[in-house]
Amino acid sequence: MQDDEDRIVVEHVYKTFNVYLDKANSIKEKVLFWNRNKKEKREVLKDINLTIKNGEAVALIGVNGSGKSTLLKLMTKIIYPNKGKITTVGKLTSLLELGAGFHPDFSGRENIYFNASIFGLTKKEIDNRIDKIIEFSELEQYIDNPIRTYSSGMYMRLAFSVAINVDADILLVDEILSVGDQHFQEKCLNKMKELKNEGKTMVFVTHGLGSAKELCDRAIWLNNGKIEMDGNTSDVIDAYVKRTT
Repeated sequence: MQDDEDRIVVEHVYKTFNVYLDKANSIKEKVLFWNRNKKEKREVLKDINLTIKNGEAVALIGVNGSGKSTLLKLMTKIIYPNKGKITTVGKLTSLLELGAGFHPDFSGRENIYFNASIFGLTKKEIDNRIDKIIEFSELEQYIDNPIRTYSSGMYMRLAFSVAINVDADILLVDEILSVGDQHFQEKCLNKMKELKNEGKTMVFVTHGLGSAKELCDRAIWLNNGKIEMDGNTSDVIDAYVKRTT
């Protein structure tokens, strides 16, 4: 049941991937080794149910392979569940893969226009925000250089700066704050706190448990594709640390 305060509703979601164990890659291999395409189905998420309210900041935690990033991708509709339903209400922006949507041969400035337009901004809206985006990224002297000349940290700065300036209702972030120097990580964290205080809804996949405690009031611990625990951030993290150490 959904009410006016719900931003993300996940109902009985299952996600399965086919994993090829011995895949033939060329036509020749397919002819010679026709029986090589052995695969197995791996159920990454199993009957996930959760509701995230307007203004909540939620951390998704768990060991690698527990399903955190898959769940975030399902929320963005990059991929779709095998069973179940995910409903999001409001404008959504995501930071899932570093530089996704960037073209390496175009400049940082040109990529701001490309990337922001993907998030739904008009050219006029981007014109009005581009100085603010560039200033936050701290890339003024590199902004007209091709993106292929950027380091991974510079990619992250630009991607984050665009994402936080599109006035979205929901922000989804996958481990991107672990890239870059300490100064910019702290700057990003402070900006996310600011967005939280403005009432934005955030879902934050992280292995940085300190950042999760600092930013989020609620944590969801995923374990082998199921929700192990959902509650107060400190309580969930303490239980997770106790189990995994």
